[in-house]
Amino acid sequence: MCGRYATYGPVSVSRQAREVLDELDLDLVSEINQRDDAFNIAPTHRALVVTHGEQGYEAGLLRWGLIPSWAKDAKLGAKTINARAETVATKPAFRNAFKKRRCLIPASGFFEWRVESAGKQPYFIHDPAGHLLMFAGVWEAWRPSENDDWLKTFTIITGAPGKVSGDIHDRQPVILPPDVWQAWMTDTVDEAAALLAAVPEAELVSYPVPKAVGSPRNNRPELVQPITVDAEPDDLL
Repeated sequence: MCGRYATYGPVSVSRQAREVLDELDLDLVSEINQRDDAFNIAPTHRALVVTHGEQGYEAGLLRWGLIPSWAKDAKLGAKTINARAETVATKPAFRNAFKKRRCLIPASGFFEWRVESAGKQPYFIHDPAGHLLMFAGVWEAWRPSENDDWLKTFTIITGAPGKVSGDIHDRQPVILPPDVWQAWMTDTVDEAAALLAAVPEAELVSYPVPKAVGSPRNNRPELVQPITVDAEPDDLL
């Protein structure tokens, strides 16, 4: 699963990614750089998500943890922070969003925990050049009654891990390369399902980070800085 990630500036993107963002008329780099850094995005937090609609492509804040339109209350969102790539098109909680509301979730990197001799150790996994990653996701709009405002929520789609994250966890976010960003949000259901199945393995690197990232209340740059596991600073715990 993916239970924590980070999105912060200054943002670095590849030349191909910048060209695709220009084609989408989306200044995502400025969107992220002008917002507060998020070093520890956790479920129920609001995070930047790229959607597509009548106004074209736009980035906005959505709550992490998808709430289907048919849900009786918002509690279900705590169980739907991730959707499996193998079943996202068929699971009742996600299938309608997969048909109509696919999205992109920008991330500087994500966290996973590995059980080691000293307990669970978090690792930060990211692009080796520090470029922005783009997770595949779907989003939904929900409200408890007709008199309430709409709440927009999202989930991150996960798939098999790559050679780097596979040493830490058995799942990882589906990371989409720039050349399929537009297709992911606009293709047919069958095309989108085929795209998910054919996503190439992203090149990633990882390093251990402070265990303080385990608390969603913590949000500071040190959480994404590498540490020596045997000498973790006490003041970060």
